[in-house]
Amino acid sequence: MAVFNIGDQVAVLDETISGMVKAKDGDVITLVTSDGFTLKYATKELVKVEGGINVTNFEAAQGQKAKELTKKKPIPVLKPKERNAPKMEVDLHVNQLVKSTKGLSNFEMLNLQLESAKRQLHFAMDKRIQKVIFIHGVGEGVLKEELYYLFRKYDNIKFYDADYQKYGLGATEVYIYQNS
Repeated sequence: MAVFNIGDQVAVLDETISGMVKAKDGDVITLVTSDGFTLKYATKELVKVEGGINVTNFEAAQGQKAKELTKKKPIPVLKPKERNAPKMEVDLHVNQLVKSTKGLSNFEMLNLQLESAKRQLHFAMDKRIQKVIFIHGVGEGVLKEELYYLFRKYDNIKFYDADYQKYGLGATEVYIYQNS
């Protein structure tokens, strides 16, 4: 690698930045750009510029390899809405549960919906899913009240109205506390 002295003209590998060496501190070089900005770089990130750029392919490859080794893979950052998004949605509308409601009484349809809700709640607990949205619709509120009665039987869950903008008044969000 090249040795840099104060006053040398240098360019940064993989960037369109160049300037003059202002100070040296071990492997860290401080350079001043033509715009007057003071920047610090490791010596392995710089090359000397003498009239034109004089870099061998070996030096360029070494610089590129060093740069790739220091790069970390970006961790995907979830937006707050995505972070709080439910992992599971359960639509309890009776037409989603059976092909035809023909011949079913209101009581039978309600029991079918409640059994489906109970089964899905146990599934979520078994699979350690923390948030579940139960879409029950508005209607007369009978199913909603029966769901609340069901949810109160469990000590490890908390329930409340789901996001109004997305579901209106027709859904309940259940948060399941996970035991370690």
